[in-house]
Amino acid sequence: MPKVSSVIVPYATYLRVYEPLAAFPEPERSHWARYARRPDRPSYQDELRRSLADLLPTPPIPVPVHESGDAFVLETDGVLCVCPWRTRLRGWQALGELAEELPAPVLDAVLPPVVRRQATQDYERWLARNPDARPWIRTATWQVPLNWFVLVADEERRFDKGSGDVPPMLRYRTPMVQARRRVARGLRALKEAIDEGPLIDGLVDVGRWLEEFHPRSLVELDYGGLVHTLPAGELEDDHSAADVAEGIEALRRGDGVAAGEAYGRLVERWRSVRDRRSAN
Repeated sequence: MPKVSSVIVPYATYLRVYEPLAAFPEPERSHWARYARRPDRPSYQDELRRSLADLLPTPPIPVPVHESGDAFVLETDGVLCVCPWRTRLRGWQALGELAEELPAPVLDAVLPPVVRRQATQDYERWLARNPDARPWIRTATWQVPLNWFVLVADEERRFDKGSGDVPPMLRYRTPMVQARRRVARGLRALKEAIDEGPLIDGLVDVGRWLEEFHPRSLVELDYGGLVHTLPAGELEDDHSAADVAEGIEALRRGDGVAAGEAYGRLVERWRSVRDRRSAN
């Protein structure tokens, strides 16, 4: 595959759903079966390089003209599972969130208003023809949303220090049924302890998203490029999923002190990342 750019774009984390081939209708199922046999499948960094390259022309291309035919693939227990990129759909959705992320002058300089308006109109027309469309990948920058950690357990954590040109890796993978069960239990505990809040809202949202997929899917939380912002020692010692689980269990027991201690560890761990985000 041609190399689009040598630039590695960091600081993005991912929540991915891998669905078994049986979840896809034909002819898409056959497409992914053939795709999985390709030896040159791209990586997540290739996806980011392509997106960055689209911002270089004048005017920039905020959303790909055509939908990506690529995916991430893994096999577990003899079952082939696929996570389509759906880069165009995700680009449209991310574009709608930019106004909350960037000051207006910066946003206008990066993506002029006329470019954003055209992309929005294209999305509205496309969505009218595809009302049930949803992405297989959620992305966050400079953070891992706390509600994502609710879906996984510390024993599902996989860490690799990396070496040479290979960066470190930190990710979790869990069966869909486990992720949904944890969402339900977490919501019960949170709603009994607090009336409302962003953690509850985020967990409700991600729970509804998970319901859109095959029950034999896999859910993956990947630190992605965020590993570049954390010193190796801090990354190796990062057990945020365990802290979130401990905090929720403490709320279930009515132990506000233990819940506060778990939350404090999370705040302290992620403070350095927030500081770097502010500096940028």
